[in-house]
Amino acid sequence: MNTVIIKYNAGNVVSVTNTLNRLGVNPILSDDPEIIKGADKVIFPGVGEASTAMDYLRERKLDQIIVNLKQPFLGICLGQQLMCKYSEENDTECLGIFDLNVLRFKPKLKVPHMGWNRLFDTKGALFQNLPKEAYIYFVHSYYCEIGEETIAKSDYINDFSAALHKDNFYAIQGHPEKSGQVGQHLLENFLKL
Repeated sequence: MNTVIIKYNAGNVVSVTNTLNRLGVNPILSDDPEIIKGADKVIFPGVGEASTAMDYLRERKLDQIIVNLKQPFLGICLGQQLMCKYSEENDTECLGIFDLNVLRFKPKLKVPHMGWNRLFDTKGALFQNLPKEAYIYFVHSYYCEIGEETIAKSDYINDFSAALHKDNFYAIQGHPEKSGQVGQHLLENFLKL
């Protein structure tokens, strides 16, 4: 299986690569449009800041490539947020795959939201054979609204979209690569799509 991790200077590729290696997959890290288009599966991880990441994608025309991909595609953390239409983080227009906004947590509790939190109202192939209320690891100050494309929720200060799905595009706010067996199983489910 030809799996590509999109390189866009938004961290966390080592953890994702290590988890995929444990699953028997040796991913390619690339920002080359032809390599990305030729992949069987594409993973779009991210730890970073929305406007800088979007600038990198636009400079290399990866924004246009990503929205036209047809193979299974998984955004993780910042990757999920960039797949939405708009982020409050530095007033950033994003990819628009999901018709949702990314909002900053109102600091009633400590922000960023960091640590293990439950998933609920899960549905679809990404969560096949996972516990009904599985826990995964989160690190984020911004969250995706809940909408028609929400396939899992979590709660911190308020409920938010913990995972999204539309056509071949999947996204998760938490970090499956840092979430032990639950996260590894979630990535296995993605690789089986």
